[in-house]
Amino acid sequence: MVNISSAIFDCSAPDLASCPDESLPEFAFIGRSNVGKSSLLNMLAGKDALARVSPVPGFTKLINIFTINKTWRMVDLPGYGFAEVARQDRALFNQAVNDYLTHRPNLCCVFALLDSGLAPQKIDLSFVEWLARHAVPFVLVFTKTDRGTPEAVQANIAAFTARIAGWFEKLPEIFRCSSTTGQGRSELLGVIAATLTASPAESEPAPPIAPLPREVEPAFRMQVRAGSSREKSSHEKKRLKSARPW
Repeated sequence: MVNISSAIFDCSAPDLASCPDESLPEFAFIGRSNVGKSSLLNMLAGKDALARVSPVPGFTKLINIFTINKTWRMVDLPGYGFAEVARQDRALFNQAVNDYLTHRPNLCCVFALLDSGLAPQKIDLSFVEWLARHAVPFVLVFTKTDRGTPEAVQANIAAFTARIAGWFEKLPEIFRCSSTTGQGRSELLGVIAATLTASPAESEPAPPIAPLPREVEPAFRMQVRAGSSREKSSHEKKRLKSARPW
């Protein structure tokens, strides 16, 4: 497990171009608004006020980056699915997330956060589908496990995995966590430690998913401004060619 001795706020970036240099490995955290992402980041770092926790869903609107032990970074991505955010802003936030997830060469793993107290949500299913289809390495993290009975939590996790089981040759890794009790902290830090010590050849993206059945209509869309088109950026080219040193 990673021993965190220092956790420092680096910057808030409105887009990929504003992110820090690509010299350090990064681990990104994302989920529906109000999934408990900021509390989870604080729990992992062992600092109550590292990421700002707000009672207002959708508070995180920028890519917030924290440097850990001066050797790797945690990245707090804007949550998705908050309907009260202005449409124009939502499109901009999603475009920033899209660019980061698909073009950031030093992104090692995405922690996709899901509320363990809820039955499978269409937008969560669609986001997991999007991650797999774009070959973004990720694990699933079910949050707030302290708020429901173990039976209810297990039932929701089982229902979610049943919905996605047909998409994968092998299911992504699944973790349970609670920022209140600390459950899952060692396991998530263990994922980070294992990734940091693995050679590039050992690091494999999530396997591609099978074609979705007709009744599954992805609700999640990374939005691009109407009429815009762009060629592959230098970030994307670097991601395709670069070998990670960690």
